[in-house]
This record gives sequence, structure tokens and C-alpha cells, in this order.
Amino acid sequence: MTTTTLLTASPRNPADAVYREVLAAGEPWLKELKAGQTLRIHDLEGNQAVDTLFYSATDPRERYDPQRTLRRQQSLYLTTGTVLYSNLGNPLLTIVADTCGRHDTLGGACAQESNTVRYALEKRYMHSCRDNYLRACAHDGRLSKRDLGANINFFMNVPVTATGGLTFEDGISAPGKYVELRAEQDVIVLISNCPQLNNPCNAYNPTPAELLIWN
Repeated sequence: MTTTTLLTASPRNPADAVYREVLAAGEPWLKELKAGQTLRIHDLEGNQAVDTLFYSATDPRERYDPQRTLRRQQSLYLTTGTVLYSNLGNPLLTIVADTCGRHDTLGGACAQESNTVRYALEKRYMHSCRDNYLRACAHDGRLSKRDLGANINFFMNVPVTATGGLTFEDGISAPGKYVELRAEQDVIVLISNCPQLNNPCNAYNPTPAELLIWN
């Protein structure tokens, strides 16, 4: 598989967005995106990891499938032109602009278990992306714990080593970088603006992200 990156700026003006919100560091976000709408995830201060899941709004059992997506793109990382496919083989979204260059599909979301394995036993109960997902799901009511699967880590840097392992490195994003995705069908977007304090991907300092939607 390749690791091609394609930097592409967006023609969209933030002043024309129909929705705009700054998501605080470490917080969850869940919203429905209609077919044809475009979502921008904006890394305001740089190197923040935005852990994201996508579901069909018609039937959330249809959801983002990383294996199918990577196989069809023939690339380990996501960038402009990448189509995100569901577990039923249908396009969910397409990346239409990207000023960061690549986004992780392998590192997963932090959780109690991963905090313990990666860092230390006393880190087990630190706030995590999985906790954020569960908070958002409980509030919305359409999703539950069984709906949580492998996610995308927008802006996160997880290189693959020569022996096939993974390393978590300093982020490759910077203040003001963004990625935009066009919905190919009505989708539910579930985000955790990562609260991780032990990972160099966000310089050990979780920061806000901005979310914008255009019709």
C-alpha cells in the first residue's frame, strides 16, 4: 500500500457555513450530516488528534469500514480524494480538501485499557476517547457501546515501522490545518476531540478544534 499525500485547499468561505462551532479540548460531538453537505474539521492550534467515526443515518449498523476503505484506496493513510466506504461497500464520505496531507487509520481510540497498556496502571482512569464516544451515544440515543469500532484519527501521526509495528509520533499538522469531507449519503458523525495527555501526537496538550458545515 502507498502513503501518498495530496495537499488541497478549499474554496469554501467560513462566512458561508451553515454551522460553525469550536469544540473544546477533550470533548465529544455528534451531529447528522446530510447528503451533499461538507464538513470541515479545523485543527486550530496544531497537532490535535480528532478521533472520528461515521455511520449511515438511515441504518447506523452500516458504518465506516477501515479495511474496505484502505483496500480500495491502496493506501494506509487518508488524504484528498479518499472515499470512506461502509461495511456494506457503499461510499459514506469523500475527502475533498486537505491541508494536512495524511490522516491515521491504524492507531485507534484511547481507552482505559490502552491507557494502561501504553502508559501505566495509574493512567487507566484518565479521560479517553472511548469515554467521549459513550457520553455522546448516551445523549443521542441512536448509538450504543456495540456500535463503536475502528476510527479515523484526523491529524494524528502513526508511522508504520519496517517490521510492521506502529509508533505514535509528533503530529504533522500545524495551526490552521484542516480536512473537509463531503457526505455521499446522510451520515452520523461521532467525534472525540482527543483528551490524551500522554501521547506526543498532540504535544501532550489537547487543544480545541473547529467544526464547520456547508450546504
